[in-house]
Amino acid sequence: MAELTTLARPYAKAAFEYARDSESLTEWLPQLQLAAAVSRDSRMQALLRNPEKDGPQLASVLADVCGEQLGDAVRKFLGVLAQNRRLLLLPQITALFAGYKANFEKSVDVEVVSAFDLADDMTDKLASALSTRLERKINVHTTTDPDLLGGVLIRAGDLVIDGSVRGRLNKLAAAMNL
Repeated sequence: MAELTTLARPYAKAAFEYARDSESLTEWLPQLQLAAAVSRDSRMQALLRNPEKDGPQLASVLADVCGEQLGDAVRKFLGVLAQNRRLLLLPQITALFAGYKANFEKSVDVEVVSAFDLADDMTDKLASALSTRLERKINVHTTTDPDLLGGVLIRAGDLVIDGSVRGRLNKLAAAMNL
């Protein structure tokens, strides 16, 4: 997996820099996400792996499946990927692009898992506190998991804050086993 990310990085960086410089970051990400989703389809992957098809054909087929939602710049980018036989890297390129975009915009997606539905004001307070701590704009996504028993589990990139009852019980059990 790390090798695919290594191969995808220069393409993601080039796409990000082009989109940033042309002030079209918000347009590029959904287009890349669409192309990546289409490229994950098993039939499309079989086609993209076919050595008998040349780059322009593959880029054209992928762009045609995506339809009108792809702009000219992204279509040209798909052409470059196809020419270098890198269309299968679209999911990794898209993930890296999204990371570069979030870093540039100083925003982070935060997943908050709680045992019960959180009230809107509690979610807002949590987002405000995380925004202060992380010095970033926070995009909160909440889910519920009754197995937590109580409290919350917060994931923001590499940062994990486990304030759940289940997490505390697991720590206590680990401490007692020592």
